Amino acid sequence: MNSLHGVMVVGLTGQTGAGKSTVSRIFADNGFAVINADSVARKVVEKGSGCLDEIVDFFGEDILNEEGELNRRALAGIVFSDRAKLETLNTIIYPYITGEILRSIRRYSIQGNKLILLDAPTLFESRADDFCEIIISVLADEDIRRERIISRDSLTPEQAQRRMNSQLDEEFFKSHSDYIIHNNGELSTVNEISKEVSDKIRELYMSREHKTSSAAV
Repeated sequence: MNSLHGVMVVGLTGQTGAGKSTVSRIFADNGFAVINADSVARKVVEKGSGCLDEIVDFFGEDILNEEGELNRRALAGIVFSDRAKLETLNTIIYPYITGEILRSIRRYSIQGNKLILLDAPTLFESRADDFCEIIISVLADEDIRRERIISRDSLTPEQAQRRMNSQLDEEFFKSHSDYIIHNNGELSTVNEISKEVSDKIRELYMSREHKTSSAAV
């Protein structure tokens, strides 16, 4: 039996610093199983992994710490100031991330979790949007995002801006998404909208499954 039968994968993405985690929590509270692509990305580059070996082959051992683990800050300092190197890193790491995401979707499906939220900041770049029936993008004003990134990651304004510049622009997210959620700081509003969107998607899923069941009778 195909364990992915009846699964709906919803992609959650958006600009860095826009506050996707807030939206993700609301979906989790509303019964969605959540796959966090950032956690997946950390898993695939663990010490001893084939992915880390490939990264070191290209970027050198200076991106490792004393324990032989990936020094994320050192690697970020390289790739966020050189688009070509960022693209090379993506070429290396995305196949590993994609494979792990697919395994996670299958595990959730086997467990009976058919509504899955894929929280992925690089959803489009990694082509993981191919797995998704619905895509939600979280956006925020540039100055707000910059301050959030500086506070969250202890970066300088220049470093934060380089990270922001390395991403797709706002118009791309708007034109490639089914839902847009703006998160400029009104937490209650974001929570309300996120709950409304998750309810709509759940209703859509239930309606689809009801039609499928009726057609099979």
